[in-house]
Amino acid sequence: MTTTLTSPSGRVLHHRATRTTTLREDAEAKAVRIKLSKEQRLAENQEYLKNANVQAFLKAIADAEGGGYDFKYGAVKGRRNDPWRFTDFSTHPGPGYDGVTTAAGMYQINKATWQDHGAHRMGLTDFTPQTQDLIAVSILRGLGVIDKIKEGDIESSLSAASKPWAALPMDRGQAGRHDQPHVTFEHFEVAYKAAGGSSK
Repeated sequence: MTTTLTSPSGRVLHHRATRTTTLREDAEAKAVRIKLSKEQRLAENQEYLKNANVQAFLKAIADAEGGGYDFKYGAVKGRRNDPWRFTDFSTHPGPGYDGVTTAAGMYQINKATWQDHGAHRMGLTDFTPQTQDLIAVSILRGLGVIDKIKEGDIESSLSAASKPWAALPMDRGQAGRHDQPHVTFEHFEVAYKAAGGSSK
């Protein structure tokens, strides 16, 4: 049996569905949550960086890329008075010799990647060697291979790592993913083991 409700004026009242809403997170609480998330990500990446295989994998990437912590795009190892070196590590150095390409540092990290992995994910705003290492770890985490690297599985890790780093081969006996100069798998493996890495 349904009951009809009427208003004092005699109009029939109809039931309308109501919507419940959750309270929106206030700006201060959101800022605190984001800060804690960045701090946690940074702490986790610092922990990964302590692993010998992760360190060796990063050194082998750097060997393939031919960079240095103070390199802008266009710098050459061994060149005296290289105009494409930088000394200010307080921020990303910006474009190199062509005035456009921003790949820089040991792992040839471009400005957009530095902002995403450094500032956005870890709250880092400088471009020190430590920050460059942490960003490289963050990239490897984003590719889903950091645990494989810890285990010494460099073969399956290289396939993913060859996406952001053009100088890496995709696998044993395979070329790089990009139409650019790259090292062989054997070269990478020798550099990795020379840096103290162990493989499965």
